[in-house]
Amino acid sequence: MSQLLDAMRAEVDPLADEVIQELFARGQVGSANVWMSYLMTHGSAELERVPEPLRGYFERSGRLPAWVDRELLSEGQALFHRCGPLAVVALVGAALPTCYAGAQGVQVLHLTSRMETDITRRIVETAQMVVDVMGPRGLEEDGWGIRDAQRVRLMHAAVRHLVRRSGRWNPAWGEPVNQEDMAGTLLTFSVVTLRALGKLGYTPSEREAQAYYHTWRVVGFLMGVDERLLPASLEEGERLADAIFGRVFAPSVQGREMTRVLIERLDHLVPGQVFEGLAATLIRYLVGDETADLLAVPPSDWSHSVMKPLWLLGWLVEGSEHSELTARMCELFGRTLVEGLVWMGRGGSRPPFRIPDVLQESWRVRGPEERARMRGEPLLERSSA
Repeated sequence: MSQLLDAMRAEVDPLADEVIQELFARGQVGSANVWMSYLMTHGSAELERVPEPLRGYFERSGRLPAWVDRELLSEGQALFHRCGPLAVVALVGAALPTCYAGAQGVQVLHLTSRMETDITRRIVETAQMVVDVMGPRGLEEDGWGIRDAQRVRLMHAAVRHLVRRSGRWNPAWGEPVNQEDMAGTLLTFSVVTLRALGKLGYTPSEREAQAYYHTWRVVGFLMGVDERLLPASLEEGERLADAIFGRVFAPSVQGREMTRVLIERLDHLVPGQVFEGLAATLIRYLVGDETADLLAVPPSDWSHSVMKPLWLLGWLVEGSEHSELTARMCELFGRTLVEGLVWMGRGGSRPPFRIPDVLQESWRVRGPEERARMRGEPLLERSSA
């Protein structure tokens, strides 16, 4: 295992890298960005209208693997339907901090980040990818999830190209966005998220967990992760995750700074005093004290962060189990966070956060119109602010 992972630090993604190099050589980066923006807004396009080399890339990279199990895909997406708000909490409270704990991989994020604005955008766009992949029809032909995976894969290649040219990359870190780091990141969406769901009060069955893992394994294939780093079973995936994290976790100034800003951004996305201090407490709870200490997450104040909001909301019932109260609090936090993502504009020409109606209704997430009515705001005025 160690020899394979050592080799994977020097491996990247030839298909996407060749496309990016050709776009830069032709001076077509601007037009490529226009097409990518169109696809992310509309979800599909007639590929014959897409110029080369993008057309060939979309045709080749959008095919599902031969080993895909569509029944498992459907069951994995059904699990997300049932516990989506908790999965979003797992994303921001466990998956993203786990990425920041990789002392070498986090260097790419830090070099390409404008910190507060970019981390906010990263939260929104990563959550959008999760919703697109795990939402209804997300991995069917021209589904939002496939388009997101193709976009992220191309973005990784562009980052590699620019970071190499910057002169700021240390070769001792391996290749920027290398195969080991890509696999480790992918495993935060499956293995780390599943472990976090258990801590948040939802323990999937073996079948549910395997289905969720399989869905993200397919996404890894679409994103160009080497198939040797896409083990078939959840148990093998857990072993791989632990092996990678054991190799790459280390304290770093960059990881701690990005975690600090993540906590601040989460507090901003979930405004008010009800959830004050909950973001840091959740991160420490979900990643564990050892990883939290690497990231300099503040000490946990569980009684203040969880019990006080429950008391304010009138949810403290005599005889309630601590785990039950925690689950209820985290689900509410997740719904409020999803609403924050839906309400918040992404700026510029970026499309608003998309959430399928069926998920919005199932999760009881209020849309912008309902929020405007509740606050007495003219919707048009709110939308242009």
